[in-house]
Amino acid sequence: MPESSDNPIPTTEAKPDLLSPQLYLNRELSLLEFQIRVLEEAEDETNPLLDRVKFLSIVGSNMDEFFMVRVSGLRKQIESGVYTTGPDGLIPAENMASVRKFSQQIMSRSRVCWNNTLFPALRKEGIFVLDYKELNEKQRQTVKEYFDNVIFPVITPLAFDPGHPFPHISNLSLNLAVIVRNAKGKEHFARIKVPTSLLPRLVPIKRSSGASRRDGTPPHNHYFVWIEQVIAANIDVFFPGMTVVGVHPFRVTRDADMEIQELEAEDLLETMEQSVRQRRFGSITRMTINNDMPEYIREILIENLEIDRNDVYAVDGLLGISDLMALFQIDRHDLKELPFKPKMPPPLLGGNGNGPNPPNIFAAIRQGDILLHHPYESFSPVIDFLKAAARDPDVLAIKQTLYRVGRKPPVVDALLEAVQNGKQVAVLLELKARFDEESNIGWARMLEKEGVHVIYGLLGLKTHSKIALVVRKEGDGIRRYIHLATGNYNALTATLYEDLGMFTSDEEIGADATDLFNYLTGYSTKEDYRKLLVAPVNLRSRLESLVCREIEHASKGRKGHLIFKANALVDPQIIQLLYEASQAGVKVELLIRGICCLRPGIKGVSENITVTSIVGRFLEHSRIYYFYNNGAEEIYLGSADLMPRNIDRRVEVLFPVQKPGMIRHIRENILDIYLNDNVKARRMLADGTYERLKPGTKPPLNSQTWFMKMPQSRLK
Repeated sequence: MPESSDNPIPTTEAKPDLLSPQLYLNRELSLLEFQIRVLEEAEDETNPLLDRVKFLSIVGSNMDEFFMVRVSGLRKQIESGVYTTGPDGLIPAENMASVRKFSQQIMSRSRVCWNNTLFPALRKEGIFVLDYKELNEKQRQTVKEYFDNVIFPVITPLAFDPGHPFPHISNLSLNLAVIVRNAKGKEHFARIKVPTSLLPRLVPIKRSSGASRRDGTPPHNHYFVWIEQVIAANIDVFFPGMTVVGVHPFRVTRDADMEIQELEAEDLLETMEQSVRQRRFGSITRMTINNDMPEYIREILIENLEIDRNDVYAVDGLLGISDLMALFQIDRHDLKELPFKPKMPPPLLGGNGNGPNPPNIFAAIRQGDILLHHPYESFSPVIDFLKAAARDPDVLAIKQTLYRVGRKPPVVDALLEAVQNGKQVAVLLELKARFDEESNIGWARMLEKEGVHVIYGLLGLKTHSKIALVVRKEGDGIRRYIHLATGNYNALTATLYEDLGMFTSDEEIGADATDLFNYLTGYSTKEDYRKLLVAPVNLRSRLESLVCREIEHASKGRKGHLIFKANALVDPQIIQLLYEASQAGVKVELLIRGICCLRPGIKGVSENITVTSIVGRFLEHSRIYYFYNNGAEEIYLGSADLMPRNIDRRVEVLFPVQKPGMIRHIRENILDIYLNDNVKARRMLADGTYERLKPGTKPPLNSQTWFMKMPQSRLK
């Protein structure tokens, strides 16, 4: 990790100052360290080849988002003259310098991975990503026809001269800077936008026969050529009568971190629509170019795009590395992880454990809480739960929070069916879900049109909780059925993200859920909940009190043990409390996938803390908070990461796991497995870097593979 990690780590005999900047890692640099771990998966030869390409593409898209959000935030602080430091002691300008240096290293290393490793490996497997100059005569003819019939009609070259203003360069767009010379010898600049939003970046060329595959599938080779090279090879047709002097690609990333003035907004839906439209005009936070772009063309772009020259990143070869994801779609299953079919949880199977008739889902929930572990267990019970509620004549109402639902969401279909069947349906659809704003606006308008009561979110807060409440008439009263989860109601990501969910009909949780929805939809100021931990109401105070209870146990000579699994650990108060727990002798095991601002392994401060990050086939997304509690173990699951925004500025929910057998299962069959992973796990060092764990003399344990193979009977 760059500069911020070079500060000396305090190991004095005196009691350390737990607010010392040397005890806190920089958030942005920690996030970039996570990109290194993803990049390592692309470099790992034990992963299937196309999965390695997928990981490299993910690095590209992650870096795009990093510059759109995190770097844009730093720029705003610098432009506003902010000189205050964060917990790590860096002022924004110092932070930006470190970020630029580290980002350049990641981008350069990514190209080395592509140019030197993945690109030649793909060729050996019959997947050819060709430069235009490599095409044979027949391939050139095929590509020329595609250019004439498809590419040429959609391109509009834009000149830059006194009569033509410098064209707008949209966010994440790939462009060609073209220099042309007229008959009098005068040179002019023009820009061509590569139409990657309309046409494939990798232009497919007709497949041909090749060597037999290892798995016996038909021997076909795949050929592609970059669309920008096709355009460059035919550039003359756009400038008849002119001589093309040079063609150079460039790509820009813009500020996409919207600031919504909610207090001044008369209509949040319209305000969000305007903000989404304005996003493409945000200031530029990065421009990537090739190393061979001439200096005078760089200057034209820097001056007219008003870019800080420090935000220009030169790389060797491919721009827009996220577009490599297209190669993952190739039908070469021999070069991918084996297909995986999720299981059904035992309580929702038929009488003999195999079907054919699954039990009534409400009856199954009444028998006891049901835990779901996605993607290892199917997401279909969640959809079935909502569909059953929509069709059951005894169901009176459905209330649900939606954060990211994706395209063609079956969850929305179930809610629409419920409205059509006369149910009361209320949905809090969070319009401010970053990069899903446009999609959520569309679903909000459609749901409202069909009669669903749609709430857009709370003023000043994002609603990030994952909860669905079904109110059902039973006998002379009603019973509430609740689904709570760590992940979104998105059927697609449920096959790619690791998450936990739970069905329950617990009366107190049901009452809490009702109070929560009253808080979300009305003017409730309720400050106490029976069992749920709700941010920003009581989550921080309750979570801190649970940690303090563990500290008290340890201070009295009893065993203290915490295991926290989350996406990120940033909150300074929580970090300080975990340091205090370590000092008291509490064993603290942290499973933090991404950002971690805590330094483990510091003598007198955090020698009892370990931090493990697991990066593999599935995105680790669940949040699990385990407290040993002197043997009376407690576990909370939910949507909240350990970040100030989640604890103080979002509506989040943590919910208790109450069945002893389920607590034991999560402890032994989930958390322990993660903590013993020696294949996909990285252990964090005190300087913020990570070392990959190796099996050594122990049997290899890949936690994600273990979960895929775990028998259905594991939970009694």
